[in-house]
Amino acid sequence: MARLPAPGSVIVPDWHESAEGKEYLACILRKNRRRVFGLLERPVLPPPVAIDTASYKIFVSGKSGVGKTALVAKLAGLEVPVVHHETTGIQTTVVFWPAKLQASDRVVMFRFEFWDCGESALKKFDHMLPACQEKTDAFLFLFSFTDRASFEDLPGQLARVAGEAPGVVRLVIGSKFDQYMHTDVPERDLTAFRQAWELPLLRVKSVPGRRLADGRTLDGRAGLADIAHVLNGLAEQLWHQDQVAAGLLPNPPEDPPS
Repeated sequence: MARLPAPGSVIVPDWHESAEGKEYLACILRKNRRRVFGLLERPVLPPPVAIDTASYKIFVSGKSGVGKTALVAKLAGLEVPVVHHETTGIQTTVVFWPAKLQASDRVVMFRFEFWDCGESALKKFDHMLPACQEKTDAFLFLFSFTDRASFEDLPGQLARVAGEAPGVVRLVIGSKFDQYMHTDVPERDLTAFRQAWELPLLRVKSVPGRRLADGRTLDGRAGLADIAHVLNGLAEQLWHQDQVAAGLLPNPPEDPPS
């Protein structure tokens, strides 16, 4: 399997915390609250800082109850549902994320269109999975640190959902990492999984988002800081894939068989 780009080799990791990065983040915030974008909407930047947009479709996969909808809500700066309700059909959510490229110092606006579909709907309606897979640029596979079965289901998910799309970006995300003291998935199992599948593995917390002074409104900037590693990780893998596909970067050699 071709080697993946090293973390931080494509996207400047902490650029969003710099003065320049905060200027660009202002276009996806309004008074420290996250802006919500529809499918046909986009952030408005002043003409002097107009930048290119790179758009990607991302399918979020995982067992029921692992936190797919909650993850997408966190990435979009929306309220995370307190009570779990299975997604009844296909739900799409648009998230914009500005990031700086290491090689050129250029800023790109990444547009991620997340597709989330309930497990029951996928099993009941044959057309759902093909619709989610069609023209997908990346698959996000979720498991919960508090649900051992969801971790053990990952190989089946990878084969069933992404088996016929070997060139598409695949990332694994472990949810409810803040409950790691009660984990059903020890670190040794994560290490074995990474060695076997050679996929990026990220971790996210399930704690409620931080609030502004009114105690009710989600703090947009704090929320972005909490999930920046996920958005940067996605941007890094997708941009690298595009550069390799366009012949602008050499395809990393595959590791020799062990």
